[in-house]
Amino acid sequence: MGVIGRKPKEMPAVPTSSMADIAFLLLVFFMTTTIFKHEEGLDVNLPRAEAAKKQASENLANIWVDKDGYISINDKMVFLSDIGPIMAKKLEENPAILVSFKADNRVRYEVINSVQEELKAVNAVRVNFSSDVEKGR
Repeated sequence: MGVIGRKPKEMPAVPTSSMADIAFLLLVFFMTTTIFKHEEGLDVNLPRAEAAKKQASENLANIWVDKDGYISINDKMVFLSDIGPIMAKKLEENPAILVSFKADNRVRYEVINSVQEELKAVNAVRVNFSSDVEKGR
């Protein structure tokens, strides 16, 4: 028989008030010590530019394409079929000419590809694809 006047023994409670703090600290620890595997890819050494050089205007041909597919070379509107002969003449006059190609981001890819093919057909291969600097928001 049991002893009279004794209370049954209660199990001590596990303190859970700091459990969330411990879980958060463990989460932070594992996030900061985990190593993510990077993509391997090809071993490529990319060139570095120390500074961009300003090109003289006589060595530069600006080709602009707007969102509707209209094309201009040095501020003169041209048809797609005129790009080859115009650039061939410019290359005869100055073989060191650099083409600065600026296209609207909404222009269809077919137009850009057609302009590139016209340039390639006359061996105008020194092409710079220009863009605007992204503004911080």
